[in-house]
Amino acid sequence: MSDCCSPLPGAGVRWHRRAMLQFLGTLGAIALGGREAAAETQQGLHFGAPEPFSFELLKERARSHAALPYIPPPEPSPDIVRQLDYEVLGKIRFNMDYALFANGPERFPISFFPLGTFFRKSVGMHVVSGGMAREILYNSSYFHMPADSPARRLPEGAGFAGLRIQEPRDGALDWRRNDWIAFLGASYFRAIGSLHQYGLSARAVALDVAVEGKAEEFPDFTHFFIEQNDAHDNVTIYALLESVSLAGACRFVLRREAGVTMEIEQALYIRAPVRRFGLAPLTSMFWFSETVKPMAVDWRPEVHDSDGLALHTSSGERIWRPLNDPPRTIVSSFADENPRGFGLLQRDRRFDHYLDGVAYDRRPSLWVEPVGGWGKGSVQLVEIPTNDEIHDNIVAMWVPDRAIGAGEEISLAYRLYWQADEPFPTTLARCVATRLGNGGEPGRPRPAGRRKFVVEFLGGPLADLASGEKPEAVLWASRGSFSYIFTEAVPDDVVGHWRAQFDFTDSAASETKDPVEMRLTLKAGEKTLSETWAFQYHPF
Repeated sequence: MSDCCSPLPGAGVRWHRRAMLQFLGTLGAIALGGREAAAETQQGLHFGAPEPFSFELLKERARSHAALPYIPPPEPSPDIVRQLDYEVLGKIRFNMDYALFANGPERFPISFFPLGTFFRKSVGMHVVSGGMAREILYNSSYFHMPADSPARRLPEGAGFAGLRIQEPRDGALDWRRNDWIAFLGASYFRAIGSLHQYGLSARAVALDVAVEGKAEEFPDFTHFFIEQNDAHDNVTIYALLESVSLAGACRFVLRREAGVTMEIEQALYIRAPVRRFGLAPLTSMFWFSETVKPMAVDWRPEVHDSDGLALHTSSGERIWRPLNDPPRTIVSSFADENPRGFGLLQRDRRFDHYLDGVAYDRRPSLWVEPVGGWGKGSVQLVEIPTNDEIHDNIVAMWVPDRAIGAGEEISLAYRLYWQADEPFPTTLARCVATRLGNGGEPGRPRPAGRRKFVVEFLGGPLADLASGEKPEAVLWASRGSFSYIFTEAVPDDVVGHWRAQFDFTDSAASETKDPVEMRLTLKAGEKTLSETWAFQYHPF
């Protein structure tokens, strides 16, 4: 297991979160209709002719597409779609009377997103029953909109931007007003987790993220196939994936539990070589936390969807890597073979650490559990500088250690857990805060070039320490030296809450701008008490 980093001048991974949140937020307030209207208009959906469908047929379709030149998805009526900006879209609501399965037989109705300025590509929607698929044809009557809305001029069959899955019809929540999964934009998708709040995203693949001299490629889900299978405890959706470098077939089995669990199977067929092939990618936003905050950059104490990358390696080690808003694009690599899991987590759940009304304290954590052996590779973390919360600037993904060439076929299976915390928590103490300050001892002159670190751990074996027993802080750094090292219980009367404190002096700060890799573990003799804190320090 090793970690390294490589700075890059720029990357295209930033995803405009405001556009996504516009759709997930303002379109969430739905105009309601009565039961009689719903019974009549459900049959008003317009369908295309039936065609045979199965996952094997979809794989064959993707394989055949990969052997042909890439054809981008259609962008209908661009002059009209360009007019569908924030203000216009905010007045358009899907009419839930037309939701697929609004009257059964499935528990979870499906609603659809309209095209708009930020989502111009038409995505085909199909319903599958008895081995046959029928396309759901777009009609403006599916949406409530003002009489003068430009969307009224979109032609029948223009298409949709994406879909969302509503809460069950027989559940405690009003399904017309509440959804739990959304597929929208390129190959991005989101779920609300167990705290009923959207946050970070997942996507099908990530191609050439932060590769110097090459723009990132964003594949699109071009068709969705929604299965009617009378499996009332889940939703099964298939998707066709297309881009310049690949074509693919994906199957999603989606379960609404305390959180959301997704079982994902992919068959990917490569058209062109990819230099950094990201599998099971997660995309999030981190601007600042209690660790480092530029002076008066914002009135809030913290702003982030996720505060760290957690890893469970094949050897059983548990690692916590706090996120950074770095001075330049940084890629960190954690080598492994057949990892047990990784995820971007939001561990800080206290409202008073955020103070605003957008519910950062309730953003979901997202965990990847590989199914089957993934072989050799690395979990790679991409961090991109940001000066606002409107961009997603964090990516975590699995990258095979071999090059992926044209003509290859990749099969992959994994599970995604959208929850408040990781689904398989460690029994060790966990890192709950990383704090930086000027080095030195209180009451004495502060030495130049020395930085103080205070790292807090909570729970696990720390709660069982005997009276007077202290854990030892075991430290390592890629360069520099440590001093003034000690541990102490945090004086807050919380059992098992300890902090390790140390000073760090960077001996090469004047010679290089490369970050410093650090590691810290709490031990009692040979016994490991905590997960490994793996931090990347950028001198400032």
